Amino acid sequence: MTTPDPAVDAAAALASVRLTGARLSSALYDTLKSRLLEGRYHSGEKIVVETVRQEFGVSKQPVMDALRRLSSDKLIDIVPQVGIQVVSYSKQEVEDFFTLFGGFEGTIAGVAALRRTDAQLRDLDAVSAHVDGLIVATDPVVRAHGYRLENREFHAVIHRMAHSRIMAETSQRMWDLSDFLINTAGVANPLSNALADRQHDHRAITDAIRDGDQQRAREEMERHIVGTIRVIREGTGDRDLAG
Repeated sequence: MTTPDPAVDAAAALASVRLTGARLSSALYDTLKSRLLEGRYHSGEKIVVETVRQEFGVSKQPVMDALRRLSSDKLIDIVPQVGIQVVSYSKQEVEDFFTLFGGFEGTIAGVAALRRTDAQLRDLDAVSAHVDGLIVATDPVVRAHGYRLENREFHAVIHRMAHSRIMAETSQRMWDLSDFLINTAGVANPLSNALADRQHDHRAITDAIRDGDQQRAREEMERHIVGTIRVIREGTGDRDLAG
């Protein structure tokens, strides 16, 4: 089983299309963001503008425009006279985020249980079938990368069930930070060994939504998201997550 790598795909698209101005800056932003969410950069790692500029054969301006957007996303720090580096979050900050995130996603799941359609339930089942395929994959890289993408789609379906643009757009930004924190925690192939447990959670969430049980859907989702803290702790040996 092979799973497309969005960071590679974005870079290839950028190299093959001649872009200028805002479109070029946006393409660079998408490419670098994908790399950050995939853990291609490590927590605290320096990002050298000249290296990025040379890699893509562009001027400095679109690179800086893209990096400023990533700074607004809280994924990198731009320090005048010092340089640019991937943000480092402390262990406590990471745990605080997933506690907050769990409550927010739980709220969305509760709303989804009341508003979902039968077609959307079938979409959720289809994503779960893809995760089942990843569970039996032997390559941990395929498992970790594939799960990141399928997990995002699983939760995106639930966001669509809620029929709330405000909830979905706010959650999108939080999911980006979630992927970033998981993939820069210093764990090789994060969540790869936790797929069966994560899928068990997904099924409990799906059952609650299918039953139209708002309270149970909310509780199962919150437990699932907050449970990420335990998975990261186990993967890092309970080290400081910022390294």
